[in-house]
Amino acid sequence: MPHLLALLCLLIALPTFADAPKTFSAAKKIAWKLYAERPNTFYCNCAYNGNRVDLDSCGYSPRKQLRRALRLEWEHVVPAWVIGHQRQCWQNGGRKNCARNDATFKAAEADLHNLVPSIGEVNGDRSNYALGMLSDKPQQYGACPMVVNFKAKTAMPPAHARGASARIYLYMADHYKLRLSKLDRRTYEAWNRQYPISEWERWRNQQVGCVMGYGNPYVGAIDPRSCSPLRRAGNPQRNSG
Repeated sequence: MPHLLALLCLLIALPTFADAPKTFSAAKKIAWKLYAERPNTFYCNCAYNGNRVDLDSCGYSPRKQLRRALRLEWEHVVPAWVIGHQRQCWQNGGRKNCARNDATFKAAEADLHNLVPSIGEVNGDRSNYALGMLSDKPQQYGACPMVVNFKAKTAMPPAHARGASARIYLYMADHYKLRLSKLDRRTYEAWNRQYPISEWERWRNQQVGCVMGYGNPYVGAIDPRSCSPLRRAGNPQRNSG
């Protein structure tokens, strides 16, 4: 009996995970809450409030689209196009068809480990381009050292985001059996070694892991004792990614 009571106490003490989101729309609503403690964009480190980005907080200069630059969007580090175009559902109707009829795509599209807050213009410019190294100088977005080469269809994230980006790519490739080119895999494996896991990345992994039920193994396991019930209060304003 004492052993049974001890087990019951342990089960009561351990927090339960919130349900992982089933759709991209649900994932975005949860993401607003997850990042509320540290509301800064992933690539440019701009502060944001609601869905409005404070461009002055990071010295960001819009390249072309001021209105979209002022808007916070939720970006897939591994683009939905990369996830979907390898699947038959994409060939038979694109992203909408995959989101309706392919369980694996739906899970990947809604995976919070792959979702980050981004300046709308950067999200739009990056499009479905791979992340990689470029010789271009970072001058497109003012003080934000993000680089997008439209001809090469490649985006180079700032140094502070390369390690996290790489570990997200490697996790997604493993978890959803995505094919990466040899160049992309070499790049991400190199970034994983070159750029150590930051305190922010560990914090993010814990936050996301408490909802998903597991951490990104390239970052580390989560501590379930530190998980608290997540209240799903989504931002009512429109957001995209």
